[in-house]
Amino acid sequence: MSLRRRLCEVRLAMMMLTRLPMGQLPAPVPSMAEVRWAFPLAGVPVALLGWGAFVAGGALGLPPLAAALMALAAMAALTGGLHHDGLADFVDGMGGRDRAHRLEIMRDSRIGSYGVLALLFAVALSASALSELPATAWAGVLLVATASRFAMLIVLDRLPAARADGLGHMAIKDRQGPQWTVWLPAALLCLILSLVVGWAALPVLMTISLAGLFIAWRARHLLGGQTGDVLGAVQLTSETAGLLVLSAAL
Repeated sequence: MSLRRRLCEVRLAMMMLTRLPMGQLPAPVPSMAEVRWAFPLAGVPVALLGWGAFVAGGALGLPPLAAALMALAAMAALTGGLHHDGLADFVDGMGGRDRAHRLEIMRDSRIGSYGVLALLFAVALSASALSELPATAWAGVLLVATASRFAMLIVLDRLPAARADGLGHMAIKDRQGPQWTVWLPAALLCLILSLVVGWAALPVLMTISLAGLFIAWRARHLLGGQTGDVLGAVQLTSETAGLLVLSAAL
């Protein structure tokens, strides 16, 4: 596989998971299955923008909580609220009476009370955690952003698709080759960032793993597999949990 092709895959992953302008991709455009290895890399620009906004808020004399909310707003703007939408839809869907009804609720663009509460708690907990981080915690924030998207990739690969269409199905229907090659880039990046963070990275990664595992278990039990909304819920839930533990560990 040529470097040019790999760069096209990274660009497409960024186009899918962020609002970064990536220009027009040359034909043939990579498939979703080919692109999925680069999903965790999308956490890097998101985390850098968020941390930059947090530092800028502090430099302007804003209270830490206000600076943290600025950071979360910047991150949500860069992702287009993609993962927030997934969490809200997933939590709303869990109130359905059966599998079909849950999937139907998750397709509805409207947000219910459960989804609103889930988003409020996710934003409040993340902002509270960010506001307590020291100015040297940039690598920890990068680790959380990358590892939470790595958790999303693992759930995508390990769970069957709950629907015969949608992002979750498209990303796995044409996958080829051993799984470890798809996970290796994200694993190496997480390892490098963990070495920079130090021992605090261990509880952070364990918590992210447990949070992703919990959402995956609920999705498998209640939906029969993963969807794009499930993946968004995995990312945002594990990111929130990771930030909380990071703030306690540093």
